[in-house]
Amino acid sequence: MFLGKIVDAISRKDDGKKVKGTVILMKKNVLDFTNINASVLDGVREFLGHKASFQLISSSVHAYPPNGLEGKRSNPAYLENWITNTTPIIAGETTFSITFDWDDDEFGVPGAFIIRNLHINEFFLKSLTLEDVPNHGKIHFICNSWVYPASKYKSDRIFFANQAYLPSETPESLRKYREDELVTLRGDGTGKLEEWDRVYDYAYYNDLGDPDKGNEYARPVLGGSSEYPYPRRGRTGREPTKTDPNSESRIPLFMSLDIYVPRDERFGHMKMSDFLTFSLKSIMQILLPGFKALFDKTPNEFDSFEDVLKLYEGGFKLPRGPLLKAITDSIPLEILKPNLQTDDEDLLKYPFSCLHISAI
Repeated sequence: MFLGKIVDAISRKDDGKKVKGTVILMKKNVLDFTNINASVLDGVREFLGHKASFQLISSSVHAYPPNGLEGKRSNPAYLENWITNTTPIIAGETTFSITFDWDDDEFGVPGAFIIRNLHINEFFLKSLTLEDVPNHGKIHFICNSWVYPASKYKSDRIFFANQAYLPSETPESLRKYREDELVTLRGDGTGKLEEWDRVYDYAYYNDLGDPDKGNEYARPVLGGSSEYPYPRRGRTGREPTKTDPNSESRIPLFMSLDIYVPRDERFGHMKMSDFLTFSLKSIMQILLPGFKALFDKTPNEFDSFEDVLKLYEGGFKLPRGPLLKAITDSIPLEILKPNLQTDDEDLLKYPFSCLHISAI
């Protein structure tokens, strides 16, 4: 029997005990564009054998000691055709095939999987779907999470099948994995949190002031005292100030978008594109009247109602109709769409307020 296993391993004999799956992910991006540099580097790592691996975990069969009651794991499986799979320039989802060695008699039913990303860059893992699992059918894992290189994590990244359990009904083979995952999400309350950390911890509002700049910039800590028992904020773990160890140092205003928030809770590329576009549009709506006011005899006031209406009317009106709408819908870049309105709003003008009057 042992000799037969060696022969099968050398000849890569296919005994039919395979489970095929589909992985949907999105590679690292910059706003609406795929990060080509990151994609090339990851392709090189893939070519050198440093791949993204997946290991299924049984929900019904325990592993042997020293893992105790933990579910039995399959051999690692790897994404197929990472290098040859075309990477789109516009950020979007990419589908990969994957094949697991899975003997139903030996492993039972998969209930979770571990992923190790040996690439240099992170990617957004949307889902894993297993097709035709013996005696079960299709199993779907909804992930929707950024997976960073394995070297960034203190423990393995694990995802569970789309099956809810009460604590008392959780399969014993998955219980330890769920408990460890909860410990990871809670954090230990120490250290600075980085963008790849997935810690949902809380702290007092101790970063409202900047005592290092002088006593007039010092502010009390909100929370944790009888005078100010509340509120709480998300913990970031930044260094304390030099003059007050109870106050946390602040970050510059231009870096405010980089403040720690669990990566999965941050704006996606589409929402970030919308945010930056509307921010730029709002700035232009403010600057244009400001420049005109420099040459006005009364720059800080309206001379007539006509001056008020000019904030909303005039300028360059975009054409309306199905043609412009079709062009707008065909634009793949979300960052450009808000600037091509198909409503009554003029370019770089304030929109009219909508007054809804209901009958009494």
